[in-house]
Amino acid sequence: MAENNPVNIAVVGATGVVGEKIIEILETRNFPINEIKLLSSKRSAGKKVSFNSRELTVEEARPESFDNIDIALFSAGGSVSKKLAPEAVKRGAVVVDNTSAYRMDENVPLVVPEVNENDLQSHNGIIANPNCSTIQMVAALNPLQEAFGLSRVIVSTYQAVSGAGNEANNELEEQTRQYLNNEEMTAELLPVKGDEKHFPIAFNALPQIDVFQESGYTFEEMKMINESKKILHAQNLAIAATCVRLPFFTSHAESVYIDVEKDGLKVEDLWNVLKEADGVTLQDDPGTQTYPTPLDAADKEDVFVGRVRKDLDNDKGFHLWVVSDNLVKGAALNTIQIAERLIQNKWL
Repeated sequence: MAENNPVNIAVVGATGVVGEKIIEILETRNFPINEIKLLSSKRSAGKKVSFNSRELTVEEARPESFDNIDIALFSAGGSVSKKLAPEAVKRGAVVVDNTSAYRMDENVPLVVPEVNENDLQSHNGIIANPNCSTIQMVAALNPLQEAFGLSRVIVSTYQAVSGAGNEANNELEEQTRQYLNNEEMTAELLPVKGDEKHFPIAFNALPQIDVFQESGYTFEEMKMINESKKILHAQNLAIAATCVRLPFFTSHAESVYIDVEKDGLKVEDLWNVLKEADGVTLQDDPGTQTYPTPLDAADKEDVFVGRVRKDLDNDKGFHLWVVSDNLVKGAALNTIQIAERLIQNKWL
C-alpha cells in the first residue's frame, strides 16, 4: 500500500485462525504500523507471536487495552465484539469487526472496499467486515450489476471447514484418519458446535452452516442474503442461498445463478466486465480446462471467477463459478483493506 503516517493497531483474537492470518497479512503488505498490540482471551494471553522479526506477547483484551489505539481489528467472536468494540471506540479507536455482531446494524457500514468503499465515510467508529461467502460473491457480482443490472441471484456454496475455525480443521484430520483406519468417526463440532447433533465432515457434505431459522434457511444463508442486499444497495434484489460444508481445508467455492436486466447479452460481455473488475481474476477457458479451484485459490488475494455460461432456457440467465480463500479475502485481507482505505482517504 502507499506510504502513510504510521498508526497504532490492535488485533483482537490474535491467536485464532483469522487473527493469525491478519497478523501475517499486516506484515506482508507493509501496513503502516507505529505500534501493534496483540489481544486475546485470558486463556490465550501470554503466548508469543513473531511479527516483523520481533517476538510479541499476546495480552488479555480489556477495555483499557485500547488506550492510544487508532485502529482495532476484531476477530474474536460476536460476544467479545459486543462487549469491547464500544469500549475501543470510546477510547478513540476505529473498529473493523470481523464478526456478525454489527453487520446488519443500520448505523454500521458493511464494506467490501472494491464494491462500496464510500460507505466507510458514514462510520461512527465501527465498521463491519462481511461474511466470507458474502464477500467473494458480491465482489464478483457488483461489476455485473453496475454494467447490466441484476434482478435475481441463486447461490449454492461449497465451503471449507476452516470457516468453522482451527477446531474444525483438526476434526477433519482426525476423522479422515479414523475413516482410513476403518474406525468409527467421532463428530463433536460440525455442523454447529452448540447443536444437539453432530455429523462427520470427512468424506461427507453437510447442508447446514450455522443454526436454522424459522424460515428453514440457516443463519449463514440469511447472512449471505441480507448482507449482499446491504452491500450492493439493492434491497429489492431477489436472493436465495444454500450453504454447504465440504471436507477441504481452505477456500470457499460458489455456484451462482444470476438474472440480468439487460437483453441480448453473451458470455463474452460478462467476461469483458469481469476482466476489468478490481480484485477479480477471470479463469475461464473450457477448451483448456481452465477454471478456479479451492486449492489453486489458497493463499491468494483475489476472487476467481470461471465457468461463465448462459442459461439454456432463459436469455437473461447466466451461471458463474466463484472461488476465493475464505481466510484471506473472505476475512483477514478484507479487514485490512478496510483499514488501508480509512488511512488513505483520511476517514479515521
